[in-house]
Order: sequence, then C-alpha cells, then structure tokens
Amino acid sequence: MIFLSKRRIFILFLTAAISMPLMSSGSIHSLAGYKSIQPNIVLLLIENISTELSCYGEPDIWTPNIDKLAEEGVRYTQAFTTSSVCAPSRAAMMTGTYQIKSNTQHLRMNPDRNLPLPYRAFTHYLREGGYFTALGCGYSSKTDINFSPREGKINGFDGTDWSERAENQPFFAQITLDITHRGKHWYSEDPQIDPTHILLAPETPDHEICRDDFARYLSQIQKMDIQVAEILQRLQKEGLSNNTVVIFMGDNGADLFRGMDWLYDAGIHVPLIIRWPGQLEQGLVNNHLISSLDVITTILQIAGVNIPDHFDGFPILGSDVIHRDYIYAARDRVDEAVDRIRCVRSKQFKYIRNYMPERGYYEKRWAVENNPTLDVAKELSMKGKLTPEQELHMVDTKPQEELYDLKNDPHEFNNLVDDSNFHATLETMRKLMDDWIDETGDYGQFQEKREDAWETEWFDYDEVYGKEETGY
Repeated sequence: MIFLSKRRIFILFLTAAISMPLMSSGSIHSLAGYKSIQPNIVLLLIENISTELSCYGEPDIWTPNIDKLAEEGVRYTQAFTTSSVCAPSRAAMMTGTYQIKSNTQHLRMNPDRNLPLPYRAFTHYLREGGYFTALGCGYSSKTDINFSPREGKINGFDGTDWSERAENQPFFAQITLDITHRGKHWYSEDPQIDPTHILLAPETPDHEICRDDFARYLSQIQKMDIQVAEILQRLQKEGLSNNTVVIFMGDNGADLFRGMDWLYDAGIHVPLIIRWPGQLEQGLVNNHLISSLDVITTILQIAGVNIPDHFDGFPILGSDVIHRDYIYAARDRVDEAVDRIRCVRSKQFKYIRNYMPERGYYEKRWAVENNPTLDVAKELSMKGKLTPEQELHMVDTKPQEELYDLKNDPHEFNNLVDDSNFHATLETMRKLMDDWIDETGDYGQFQEKREDAWETEWFDYDEVYGKEETGY
C-alpha cells in the first residue's frame, strides 16, 4: 500500500498560501474587450466535494494540479451552493434561479417535465450568443436537473465534445467529474492515504471505520486531481489554454457525516477556482460570499451575453461586481425523506429554519445503507461514547431554529437561538428569511404534485404522501 500523506510539506505550502493577498478591484484586468474576444469556457463540476484540497488547507491530501490551477487563477474561499444535494443544486445552476423559485427543489423530480417561462437552461442564452455547448467531453455527462430543457440536442447541450463545434466557434463545456461521488468504486481498492494519519472533523467519531471512509474520500479526490490534469493538458495540446476560462467548483458538499443533505457548511460550502489567462491576475484569494448562481451569471457575463432579468446571481468579475452580504440555501425532499429546511448565511452568522423539526436526521434510506460512519455513530451513541458535539446529529428531532456564530463556532455546534446577546441578530436573520421566501414564492411550502414527482426505487408517491393528493 502506498501512502501519499505529506503533512510536513504542506505546512510550508499553507504558510505561503495564507500570505496570498485578498482580491481587490485592481486585481482584475479590464474586461472591456471580452465581448469581442468571446473566450471558450470550461466548467469542471465536481460531485459531492467540500474544500478538502491542499490549496484550501487540507493537510492530508496531495492535489498538485488543482493547486496549480489556483496558482494561475483566483481561489474563492466563501463559495456556496443553493442546495446540499445534486439535483436541486444543479437545477438552480442550470436555470440561474433558486430551485425553490422554479419548482425544482426536490431530489429527484420528473426529468421529462417542462418549466414555465421564463425559466430555461442557461445554455440557451450561450447558444443565442454564438457558443457551441458541449456536455461531458469524455467524462460524465450528468445533468440531473429535474426538468427537460427546451432547446439543445442533449439535455440542453449541442453535443458531447467541443471538437464538434464549427471552425473558430467559441464553446462552453460542462464536464462532471463523478469519481468523488460515494459508490462501489470507493471500496474497489485500498486508499492511497493512510487512515491512521488523517485529521477528522470534530463532528466525526474517531473510529477506524470512520478514518478509513474519510481516507477513501480523500483518495478519490487525488484521483480526480489527475482527471483535472488530463483536461488541462488537452486544452494546452490543442492550443486553447490562453483563450479558455476554466472554472472548477463542486455541485454540493461532501457525502460525509453532517455534510451532504444538510445546510451546515459541510453540505453547501464548495471549492471555486477561476483561471482566465490575461484577464485575471494569478494566485489571488477572494474572501467574498459567492453563490453558485453568481457563477452562472458570470459565465454569461464572460460570454458577452445579456443577463436575463429573472436570474438571481450577481457578476463576480470586472466592473459589474456586486458583493453579497448573504447567501441562501434550501433542502427539501431527498429521495423518500420529506423535509423542508432553509438557511441564510452572512460572513459571520448562519440562521437555519427547520419546518419539520419532528423529523430527525438520516431518515434517508440511501444514507443509512451507504454511509458506514453513520452505523458507527449510531452504535457509539447507544453506548454513550460520542462527544456532545457528535451527539448533536444523532437526536430524533431538530430544533425549530438554529443560529451560529461562524467566526467563533465554525463547526456550528453552539445554537445561539436562546442567547439574549444575539437577539438582534436572530431577528435580522428571521426577517431576511421571511423576505426571501416571499420573494421566491418558495414551492417547498406546497406538497408536490404527482406529475412533478419521479417515482423510483427510492421514492413512491403514495407511500410518502398518501393516496389523497392535495397539490398546490
């Protein structure tokens, strides 16, 4: 077995990384000419990954190719998705709007249904702007967007590879790298990383099975790093690197304890790196709040395409930058587990509202059957061997409201809802949440219609909702 943990090397690396400057208005070259340039755009969408990369401070992993991408571009430290599971998160990105606004909020929904106008795939606007849109390019062609796009040959895209475009035509390529998605491949071979030398998050039980599971996750990231190198090398070989924007980001947080499915940072905080030769200065770090919707808006901005009025994202490059004070996220039904959770997050505080507090954690059968850490946690909980922080996620009910001071409590353990010192902050966050729900119309407050649902081995409409349908 070969172990690639390089903690001593990365202590030196991280010291240098921490000293990188923050992004300022002077860190971006003028974008005045980008409309005529129309650069190619490659979106690398990584499945189920949080910020466990060496360039983000993870000491137990080696991701040299992603690190190099960050050195050549801008690394964003505060990027968040609008959902903690793939289909709603991807639907929001594909439409440029919150999933609770376009009725694409569940995992999963009928993939053959059309959305009402004005909602449509953002690739439509790129196509109108002269771009060829490619999906997969030799890797996963997953879209998983809860609706059927109105245009395009393949799920809203023109083809499966940028080589199919017309001569000199600019292209947008969405490439999903799915090796980090939990599955049988995690257990097909020994992990590359030594489970005995990794640093577990404090919410994860320190048990050999949990260590092995996390080591396998990190090992899959290292394999994904090689895939990133393959794609970047192809761009270089074809002479495309200098006129191609490369965007690297996650579709939602990692499938780890208290991560995917939930609105804690472990479920919605994702890596985001943008490289644009000649337009973005190299090696910069941006600490502003970023929503995944901002990334989609920025893709259209880069392409020189007008931003539709119904888009909910803001440009994050050039003179049109709008800095967010808050990001929003939602969780609804996941497979057969019906729930409704909303959150609003500033740089320092996060407010979570649980509309179904009577439903505990991990009711989803897929998680119960596929996450070995959960089995360990349940066993240790029954024996009284979990720490108070680890026990938080094993209870049968959730609090109606949660408020966390992320500056002093980054793991979101200490709920401040009943602390009088934070009453003003709580009221502010409550108001922001109420306004967001009113503004979006929040389809999650209604029972989904049968024709909108997608019945699979994980979901049976009658079993979940009963035979009496109310609709909305």
